[in-house]
Amino acid sequence: MDTKIFTFDLPMDLIAQHPVHPRDTSRLLRVFPDGRLEDHHMFDLDTLLKPTDVLIFNNTKVIPARLFGYKGDAKIEVTLFKQQGPLEWETLIKNARRLKTGDIITFNAELQAQVIKKSDEKTIPLRFLCPAEDLMPLLHKIGTMPLPPYIKRTHGATKEDAQTYQTIYAKKEGAVAAPTAGLHFTPELMNRLKAKGIETLFVTLHVGGGTFLPVTVKDTKDHIMHKEYGYISKEIADKINTFKAQGRRIIPVGTTSLRLLESAADDTGIVHPFSEETGIFITPGYKFKITDALLTNFHLSGSTLFMLVCALMGIDTMHAAYKHAIQEQYRFFSYGDACFLERKP
Repeated sequence: MDTKIFTFDLPMDLIAQHPVHPRDTSRLLRVFPDGRLEDHHMFDLDTLLKPTDVLIFNNTKVIPARLFGYKGDAKIEVTLFKQQGPLEWETLIKNARRLKTGDIITFNAELQAQVIKKSDEKTIPLRFLCPAEDLMPLLHKIGTMPLPPYIKRTHGATKEDAQTYQTIYAKKEGAVAAPTAGLHFTPELMNRLKAKGIETLFVTLHVGGGTFLPVTVKDTKDHIMHKEYGYISKEIADKINTFKAQGRRIIPVGTTSLRLLESAADDTGIVHPFSEETGIFITPGYKFKITDALLTNFHLSGSTLFMLVCALMGIDTMHAAYKHAIQEQYRFFSYGDACFLERKP
């Protein structure tokens, strides 16, 4: 499928640079199965859902994955991209031309990393030179929040970003990007959902830096999807299967939750316990096995995530929805607004 089908023009001033406060005052575009549109806010969500609905949240927690160090006198900026072992990470590095295989990057007196291999690949593997159990505490000590490249900060992420670029229910450390649909939830909204009887379940997908990589091929069949580690316990899988058998709608909060659920489900729609990487790439023509609706943010033009929502709702429907969102000045991407997509039964 031609990737140009999934492109659209977005005014740069609609790319949100800061979140709204409170979180649930962000806007929410409801897209019906027939393509009808309604404008709401996130604080309306409990009124848009049925008491029998089941929301599936991704409880991954973003780690302070942006580091500043030195190789000699050269300043080196490192962003962790994907974990490959207890001390091994694929990384994105600014000023990488200064590095070669075997070089040591010094971040502070306690933390150094060695270049495992310098190549022409987009990512550079590093091995941190510290006890494995010390790495995460050291990252928290010297690292900063790894904001997406379209969020501009003169001096990097702020103290405010450390709070706002994290869901209120984040629990399992390991992500280098936030599951951004979850950023809209407040304790008050969660309480209203619970009071209505809506089930809230939690799974884990550690979002990697690959979520921001552009699609560079002309045909979707030639795109190689990045892989991310996901986990669904037997208890949660059993609950999802029970609710699905009762005819209740299964609604992932975010494309990360959706991709994990669809990876864990078999062709009969049964979700199995899951503890591995997934590289599932969902494009139009995909037969959804478990997902009935989706809460998600507005995605980049030509991205794999826009392809996913087109697969869920239809290409024409999503282009029309995004056109409406642009006309109505919705805010886009990680700190932007959201949409509630209800697919045909």
